[in-house]
Amino acid sequence: MENPHAERQNVLLQRIIKNADKCTETVVELNRCLEEIIRANAHVKTAADLVTKYRKNVQYNLEATRAADPEDSAQESEERRA
Repeated sequence: MENPHAERQNVLLQRIIKNADKCTETVVELNRCLEEIIRANAHVKTAADLVTKYRKNVQYNLEATRAADPEDSAQESEERRA
């Protein structure tokens, strides 16, 4: 006579293995899709990096220009007085 608990455990283990295999397949498919999305977005990332660098350069130049303006204004005022 076979152990009914062992049979039940065997059936449950088979179901767990089957579900784990399905889960693994799904995760592999998800990884493949994510890699495809990352490759597709590579150009967007490059453009975003360029825009960020451009914005930083513009900000730096604006600050440098604003810092130079008071000096230029003072020199112009002195030249006008002379």
